[in-house]
Amino acid sequence: MSGESKADDANAEGKSSNGENDGENVQTCKVVIIGAGMAGLAAANHLLKNNLRDFIILEGRNRVGGRITAITIDGRKMELGANWIHGILGNPIYELASANSLVDIIQENKPHNVVATLQDGRRVPFSILQEIYDAYFWFFRRCEEYFLCKYLPPDGIDSVGAHIKLEISIYLQQFPEHERHIRNLIFNYLLNRETCISGCNNMDDIDLMEIGSYTELPGGNIVLPGGYSSILGPLTKDIADTQLLKGHPVSCVRWRRGLEATSTVDSGLGQDILSKPDDNSEGGLLECKSGSTSLAASPSKKVRPKVEVVCQNGKKFLADHVICTVPLGVLKESGKTLFDPPLPEYKMDSINRLCFGTVDKIYLEYERPFLNPNLTEVLCLWDPIDPQEPVSERWYKKIYSFSKVTETLLLAWISGDEAKYMETLPFDVVSEKCTEILRRFLNDPFVPKPKRCINTTWWSQPYTRGSYSSVGVGASQVDITNISHPLYMHPTSSKPAVLFAGEHCHPSFYSTVHGAYLSGREAAQLLCTPDTPPEVVLDVEGTADLSSWLQGIALN
Repeated sequence: MSGESKADDANAEGKSSNGENDGENVQTCKVVIIGAGMAGLAAANHLLKNNLRDFIILEGRNRVGGRITAITIDGRKMELGANWIHGILGNPIYELASANSLVDIIQENKPHNVVATLQDGRRVPFSILQEIYDAYFWFFRRCEEYFLCKYLPPDGIDSVGAHIKLEISIYLQQFPEHERHIRNLIFNYLLNRETCISGCNNMDDIDLMEIGSYTELPGGNIVLPGGYSSILGPLTKDIADTQLLKGHPVSCVRWRRGLEATSTVDSGLGQDILSKPDDNSEGGLLECKSGSTSLAASPSKKVRPKVEVVCQNGKKFLADHVICTVPLGVLKESGKTLFDPPLPEYKMDSINRLCFGTVDKIYLEYERPFLNPNLTEVLCLWDPIDPQEPVSERWYKKIYSFSKVTETLLLAWISGDEAKYMETLPFDVVSEKCTEILRRFLNDPFVPKPKRCINTTWWSQPYTRGSYSSVGVGASQVDITNISHPLYMHPTSSKPAVLFAGEHCHPSFYSTVHGAYLSGREAAQLLCTPDTPPEVVLDVEGTADLSSWLQGIALN
């Protein structure tokens, strides 16, 4: 649930306890929320707004925020996780920030001046750079149209990467051989950049027919003056310390606890309670398989079964409902063992089909400025990566640019397998390689070494195992719906036992903070909805009943 530096979270994971559970280690509440990231905090706040205060949040780390986190060095904030609010109109995060005076109403548009350089230091004319940017924009938009228009792509083209490469090859045919190389390098840079935006190893991993399922909200990318983590203040101020338990990683969720003891068994005819999708839902309802005419086992009125949540520190929590907000990466790694009984097969299949990519940041801090004050970003035009080359010898070629945060702070992005490998390297090795890259592309042997290098480690973090989700080849929005579908303890239950939330649970805003927020709010709303909807009465003055009122309407 976060992407801190290598040193972070060393003590966050609690030790397992083999001791027997005693009364002091058991706590009962109405709702347990697993995870204090955006989805978990949004769920908790929605429960509070609906006067449902009997809940507990269990967070594995010793802090809140999940993938929203920053560190402060020399008075300067470095965002390690979420960077921008993506869009204004219809974005609940922007609305929350605006309501709490966390965002500047007037956004300053700073000029963005880039220089694109080859490995020998030669600079690419801006006109060529602009030409390729414009072409790539339309190539990508055509990929998104498949989802909206439902027409079929060329045979054998099923990924975004394959489609864009086809467009590139057709586009480059109009140029002489000696003019194609530089243009192809710019396209390669844009594809590397796109992996960080989409959250994947390679654009060949992203499903062509589903790339358009992501909905981009209008308004551009907004930066909070106080850092993205300032949004956590309004979300935590009404949650009591006793309700938010940090350092409580969850090891098991027993979501049919006590069901056997409270079920009615047909005499002589055993009943097995299964969890699988039926014909009328995405799945998760419990059905009964029986030789009798009875369709479902009935729970006893004497004992209401609870969901049991077990933490690694030995503490146990009994709740009517659990909202699970752990990231998709954790579900991929621990989905089969985290739940007892295991998650239904249809849900695990969808978890495995979706992508959960690794995207890391590299911060380089310098004693003094060395780039031209008017320059904001250095683009590195590498030759395309050879996947047969060992990752240890090519990882740095995925670093596609260095952008200015301040005059003495640069930021680079890296994704996929190369990012995972980088996480295994010491900071000084990463620093030396970045210095080598800058000296090569700027053709300047005097580029200074940074005084500090910090990189994130989203893949290595046990509570994230990656950065954010995307729809991989063969996956679809249906998989997101399957993952988000709640699980019911019994077919006659009015409310689900386990609900799921997180950015990977929103079919249109996956990979975003606002997607996580909306999914958490939606899960909480399901628990706040009355079991029996109130009766709607149409009261029309002067009429005895509805039929007499309708008779008074002249349809012609």
